[in-house]
Amino acid sequence: MTSGIEVNDSSLPLRRDVKMLGNILGDILVYHGGMELFEKVEKIRVMCKTLRNENDPETYTDLKTEIAELSAPMRRNIIRAFSVYFHLINAAEQNHRIRRRRDYLLQSDTSTQPDSIEAAILSLKDNFISSELMQNVINTISLELVITAHPTEATKRSILEIQKRIADILKSLDNPLLSKKERRKVEESLFNEVSVLWQTDELRDRKPTVIDEVRNGLYFFDETLFDVLPEIHQEVETSLKEHYPDHEWEVPHFLRFGSWIGGDRDGNPNVTPEITWETLQRQRRLVLKKYKAVLVDLMKRFSHSTTRVAVSEELLESVKRDEEAYLANEQKWNVEGEVYRRKFAVMVQRLKEAGESAIGYKTSEELLDDLLIIKRSIYQHHPVHHELKTFQKLIRQVQLFGFHLATLDIRNHSGEHEAAISEILEKVGITEDYPALAEEEKQELLGKLLENPRPLLLLHEDYSKETQEMIEVFQMIKRAHKEFGKRSISVYLVSMTQSASDLLEVLLLAKEAGIYRLHADGTFESDIHVAPLLETIDDLTAGPKIMDTLFKLPLYRNHLKKMGNQQEIMLGYSDGSKDGGTLTANWKLYKAQLEINDIAKRHQITLKFFHGRGGSLGRGGGTLHRSLLSQPVETLGHGVKITEQGEVLSSRYLLKDIAFRSLEQATSTMMKAAANVLKESEQGHLRDQKWVEAIEQISAVSLQKYQSLVFEDPDFLEYFNQATPLKELAELNIGSRPMSRKNSSNFENLRAIPWVFAWTQSRQLLPAWYAAGTGLQSFAQESPENLELLQEMYAEWPFFRSTIDNLQMALMKADITTAKEYTSLVENKAIADRIFSNIMEEYDRTKNILLQISEDEELLDHTPNIKDSVHRRNPYVDPLNFIQVELIKELRKDEIPDDELMTQVLLTISGVAAGLRNTG
Repeated sequence: MTSGIEVNDSSLPLRRDVKMLGNILGDILVYHGGMELFEKVEKIRVMCKTLRNENDPETYTDLKTEIAELSAPMRRNIIRAFSVYFHLINAAEQNHRIRRRRDYLLQSDTSTQPDSIEAAILSLKDNFISSELMQNVINTISLELVITAHPTEATKRSILEIQKRIADILKSLDNPLLSKKERRKVEESLFNEVSVLWQTDELRDRKPTVIDEVRNGLYFFDETLFDVLPEIHQEVETSLKEHYPDHEWEVPHFLRFGSWIGGDRDGNPNVTPEITWETLQRQRRLVLKKYKAVLVDLMKRFSHSTTRVAVSEELLESVKRDEEAYLANEQKWNVEGEVYRRKFAVMVQRLKEAGESAIGYKTSEELLDDLLIIKRSIYQHHPVHHELKTFQKLIRQVQLFGFHLATLDIRNHSGEHEAAISEILEKVGITEDYPALAEEEKQELLGKLLENPRPLLLLHEDYSKETQEMIEVFQMIKRAHKEFGKRSISVYLVSMTQSASDLLEVLLLAKEAGIYRLHADGTFESDIHVAPLLETIDDLTAGPKIMDTLFKLPLYRNHLKKMGNQQEIMLGYSDGSKDGGTLTANWKLYKAQLEINDIAKRHQITLKFFHGRGGSLGRGGGTLHRSLLSQPVETLGHGVKITEQGEVLSSRYLLKDIAFRSLEQATSTMMKAAANVLKESEQGHLRDQKWVEAIEQISAVSLQKYQSLVFEDPDFLEYFNQATPLKELAELNIGSRPMSRKNSSNFENLRAIPWVFAWTQSRQLLPAWYAAGTGLQSFAQESPENLELLQEMYAEWPFFRSTIDNLQMALMKADITTAKEYTSLVENKAIADRIFSNIMEEYDRTKNILLQISEDEELLDHTPNIKDSVHRRNPYVDPLNFIQVELIKELRKDEIPDDELMTQVLLTISGVAAGLRNTG
């Protein structure tokens, strides 16, 4: 199997790899299925490619006949052949990204890679950013990336691991020093890995449990993040020292990872307090294991002897004291003069016992203190300008990861908190119908209760199971702070925040667990951030007023003082997009940030915005650094959080080189944005008011167009349910969480992930672009000057440029010809024809106006690498879509689905997801 795609010259090595992998897969197809399988795959591939080039009706008829006549075993193997090919392309493209970065590094004397840390520092220096201002920039930036278990990774981890090994082998084949014998050996390893990939089952045999998801998340910390995060900090420090040599640099811990896995309770009854506790324990076990491995390695290296060097008295005293306190005689290092090894022996033993006995370290600060004792001693006899990189890296790792590894956020729906508060207040006779109170009455009542140190809770057996579990969640957070440190859980997120009382209810529950404490003398403590999650279009519109109300409440301001006068606010991209279309949702999100930022400034409160982006374009997806660029630059200064979900984790963090590149691009973007905000000359030049007025008008028209189809067309839901594989997606075992909130079939309760996933599979990708064209075109047609204004906005406003580029990407991945096949699944042909005609017209309208705005000839002309990748994949995605449609037709004929048919449908879903590199 080979692509035969003609692309730009810079991708010649990639084309070579793809051809080699395709040839290997061809050989494996022949071995396992004979020439019949190989020729059948090639025939279908060539037909699909011909259809793309010529749209010949005869070829279309022949292709449909060919697919219809396939036997079940042959059809299954053909599905697998195309799916495996995508896994191979994904590995090759990942390796090519690493190759391009390596090429830049080899040319470092003459050029720096765009968006690298060094490029950012050079750019800022060229723009007369002083070392003092640069230190302020470094002190200001803060980025936390939060991994989630959102069910959007259709690829099993065993297949991801094979992809990783294949990418590593391709990397080794780039080594020009390989001998002929070594090359043959590496090529044999490559063949074996592809062979194993073919013989590996793509589908999970059961839904993952929450602990399965925890294991999957921890895999990325184990494989890449534990090492890459400190290396990013080191890269910043190294570049600063090189380009600002006269300054003593202090690089704070500006980049961290958090997690939702095991803490996200919203709509997932499987996340219990016990599961959250086990998650915290697993995180601690992993990070302690990583520290022990590094210490054992350092123990081998630090063979210094007191017969050769003079170590510090502080170190000698600590070793003597610790050996006596923590080690039995047989555990001690037996060479008295090797003091560092003696110290490391103590530290390894204390790590083994951490969380298990009194001998173990109680906190990561104790471990850090020991490391700093060693550091102060070692630099008495080691040249100070030659850093001990591994040792310095370990210090940074302990500072970054502590004993908790990653801060675990807790999230739940506002309605769950209200229900618990309602029952608690009813039991103690305070109010019989709390939900019926007006919002002002709720705020007044909650305020009085928060200012009263007396507890509200009765014995547990007096409450319903749901309320008991809610109480136990907050009690578990209190225990976690004591066992794992306060950084282990520091934020409680409130989904579907619609009023100020939604946050006050959480504070009241925290008060009952002792996390928010008011003492009899009037003093108080607060150990948890409470963050609203603004999701729907209505919530985003109401968000500024909600926050203004809270900021005016004295008791809430007192709580914020304990939080360093910082408020975290999460913005949901998925539900807003489902609610109002991607263009309107993105603008409402941007606008809400500006308005809330202005309100916070008036109250002298800093904000940390948490962007709940998915991997797909319909849920705010895109590259990490472009996601940052698209935000209001003035909101980046006090910290940013972004979710990293599903397939995004494997695409960015499976390989160390790609993880480093992704994170350095994000760091580079944050540095430049922070410098612009801090530099007074840049103030007032962030966006033009006429741009804001234009997008406001465009958004209003786009919202009307979107809602006229999705909410006002009475036949739309029938079309959506039948013209996409939504029903079949429920059988794909990719997440522990149900597809709908409350297991309801209502559209309002359908989660955004299956909404986007279903549209992506049918190649319509409607949530990622629909209605944007109407809004943009209506504005452009008002006058020639308006089109010029849109072109100016594209050239000069990062938010608008990112929006237009993402729309282009969505249209490129969508395929109206293939999408038309799915209309045959709709029982009412009149409905199918009418709605699909609407979608097709909007597609053409959107494509035309986007090309006018970007002044390109074709979609994605400005990003040839991505354009080539989509072109390379399309002829191989098409067969899977064609087969999927035929299988779903057969499957839906019977009330009881045929197991083999369902399995083959799921295989096509997995294959299309791998081909488009997007699920939900």
